[in-house]
Amino acid sequence: MNERSVVIVGLPESGKSTFLGALWHLMTEGDKDTVLRLASLGHGDRNHLNALASRWRDAKVQDRTSTGGNRLVVMNLADRGGISLRVTFPDTAGEAYQHMWEERECDSDVADTLKGGNVLLFIHSDTLQAPMWVVDDAALSRRMGLPHVQNREVAWHPRLAPTQVQVVELLQFLRAGPLDTGPRRLAIMLSAWDKVAPEGLSPAAFLDVKLPLLAQYLRRNSRGWTSRIYGLSAQGGDYDPIEADAARKPQAEELRKLDRPSTRIRLLGDAPETHDLTEPLAWLMV
Repeated sequence: MNERSVVIVGLPESGKSTFLGALWHLMTEGDKDTVLRLASLGHGDRNHLNALASRWRDAKVQDRTSTGGNRLVVMNLADRGGISLRVTFPDTAGEAYQHMWEERECDSDVADTLKGGNVLLFIHSDTLQAPMWVVDDAALSRRMGLPHVQNREVAWHPRLAPTQVQVVELLQFLRAGPLDTGPRRLAIMLSAWDKVAPEGLSPAAFLDVKLPLLAQYLRRNSRGWTSRIYGLSAQGGDYDPIEADAARKPQAEELRKLDRPSTRIRLLGDAPETHDLTEPLAWLMV
């Protein structure tokens, strides 16, 4: 059996757990034609994956991956030609990657997973932290009639940095020792695509307009990364909170009424839109 490793990377709440839940549903339900099919679960907590898929089907927000958690998932997959492939990827908390950015440190178990395989990078397209320019802040204050205080020291924290700055730095970590393993394939998953699709941009154009630093980095570092960009809506709409006493979302109720939950999934890349979450994995495993 050929073995390929896929490293899932993303800041907190970027859509990694939702992807795993939807992927496990696709693999076990088998109600959609996919490039890859599940042969067996090689390693991983089946109860954990079933819980992710169950919350996804029930249109409930995924419970956050625990900060200390690094659940390794190994799926034995087969392509349409019957060639078997073993895909290994960790369900690592986004805080681990945030810690790398903020503290310039990486836990040894996370480092081990980052050394192998191509990269599936998740970015939540609807919660981007954009750059804030001083002149724009001053102009906004004037329009709102707020006093402009000069020479005031403002406390700063690395977490306040724009999303694209944090993401580019994470990718640069993977291109430097001791995490560098040579050229890799990189699939960028712009999650919550249904939220930004009305803007009329393709995923590649969205990257150019909203995350220009990342787009330029990939163009200038093409020898290190071979990349593809996807717009992904794995939820299909707003989900109910996990708290039992929280208000229900009308859109979540509509999603639960669908006869085939797999139709919620929308993946947009270079090819026509599809429900198949294994397409990026198949490309990463080449």
